[in-house]
Amino acid sequence: MLRIIKISPCAQAAVHTWWQDEARFGQKTKITRRWAKRGSRPSAPLDQRTKSAWLFGAICPAEGKAAGLVLPKCDTAAMSLHLAEISQAVAPGAHAVVMLDQAGWHMSKKLKVPDNITLLLLPPKCPELNPTENIWQYMRENWLSNRIFSSYKDIVDHCCDAWKTLTSRPWLIMSIGMRDWANGF
Repeated sequence: MLRIIKISPCAQAAVHTWWQDEARFGQKTKITRRWAKRGSRPSAPLDQRTKSAWLFGAICPAEGKAAGLVLPKCDTAAMSLHLAEISQAVAPGAHAVVMLDQAGWHMSKKLKVPDNITLLLLPPKCPELNPTENIWQYMRENWLSNRIFSSYKDIVDHCCDAWKTLTSRPWLIMSIGMRDWANGF
């Protein structure tokens, strides 16, 4: 069952579907597959330190657009900042329906939702419905895994570089993010 948090007037405006999620990136990275000569055992660095940053990301696959922020915390204030960032990325005169999971900071009464955004909650425990989860997987596999981060600043810099690389490739956002069931009507 989907629940609408806020309904904004959007008569005669183009409506774009955006998908939002947040992911933690830090010193405890995932070990992912890598190319190596058959029979060899490539090294895979692993760090036990625990510094991390949160990457708030949203994509609009139909437009090939993305909006993101790297922040130290994951809470209602951070989510409000991210919604303001998405609001600026929405085309002038358009309205964004932002699909997101049911995290507590997404449903808080203190959340500041811009006028050109309507939030639509996805069913609980269904990450497979949100293509942003696939964005995180792609970023981890290609840019943010199998490495040791020297500091918090290094984590933030790598997350920013990875996000900028993603946003510079709108075809990649379209390819990963399109869902027939969400765009077929």
